[in-house]
Parts: sequence; structure tokens; C-alpha cells
Amino acid sequence: MKIQDAIKQAKQNDQKAFNYLLDRFWDSVYGFQLKRVENENDAEDITIQTFSKAFDKIDTFDESYNFKTWLIAISKNIHIDLIRKKKRSISQVISRDNGDAFQVVDESPSPADKLITEQHLAKLLRDIKKLKPHYQEVINLRYFQELSYKEISAELKEPINNVKVKLLRAKKLLAEIINKSND
Repeated sequence: MKIQDAIKQAKQNDQKAFNYLLDRFWDSVYGFQLKRVENENDAEDITIQTFSKAFDKIDTFDESYNFKTWLIAISKNIHIDLIRKKKRSISQVISRDNGDAFQVVDESPSPADKLITEQHLAKLLRDIKKLKPHYQEVINLRYFQELSYKEISAELKEPINNVKVKLLRAKKLLAEIINKSND
């Protein structure tokens, strides 16, 4: 899949296009932030927020520009916003969800979903334990407690878009762990 095609499909709410863009650009955005913040957890959180915001605003992306540059600019702005919030030392959670719910329609199971459901439960639980705690939590809430995105958002006190991106990333990492253990 070409990047331009994926962007066009993502503008039509195509789940596979979102997955492709996340997989294709995750390392670039995460690496950029890791150099800036020098903390893996903060870099990961900013990266999740970046993709959340980018996917929410994908309709505004001008295809005459480079998509990676657009993502990095969003990421940089999120980081600057976080620094400003820390400087103000206000411990107030500001939701970026302006009421316009971003719908990611996924009616068919992705390859990661199929792989997850085919595993034996005990082995799957061992593999899940290899994920970082916040990924374990989102997998648990979605697949074991069977909560909706909205319910997970309320439980974690995070915007729905962050939950969706975090779940996409968690499924990808879990699928990689499962594939490695099957080799």
C-alpha cells in the first residue's frame, strides 16, 4: 500500500489504512520524541496522543505535504503543550475530545485479532504479561472485560482516540510477541 493511498482510505475511515499508517510511522514519531524527552513512557504517551490527534484530524491533512512531517509537527506541538502545562503546574486533565467522536469502524477481525483469539488462554496470558502495564490494561479491558471504547475511555480517564491508538499499538506488539514465541 502506498502512503498516499493509505491517507485517502483513512479519510474514508478505513481501519486497515489507519493500521498501516500507525505501523509505518510509529517508529519515526516515537524516535523523534524519545530524543526530545529522554523518557520511554513519556515518548510513548506523546506518540499515542500524536496519532490520536492526527487520525481525528486526518480530513484536514493537505496531501501536497509530507505526512511524516505533519505527524512530527503535531507531535512537537503536543510536547510543547505538555511543557506549558507543567510550567503552569496545574494538575488539571484537559480532554482533547471536543465532542466530535472519531469513528474507526472495524467490523472484521484484523490479523492481530485472529492471532490473539487462536491462542490458548494460559499462553496468551503469559504473552500479555510481557507487554507494558498500560498495554496490558487496555487489552484486559477490551478483550477480557469486553468494554466498549467509550467505557474504556471512562475507565482510564483518557480521550477515546487515545484508547483506540493505544489498543492498536497493544495488539500489534502482542501479535509480535506471539509470533516470536511461535517460531
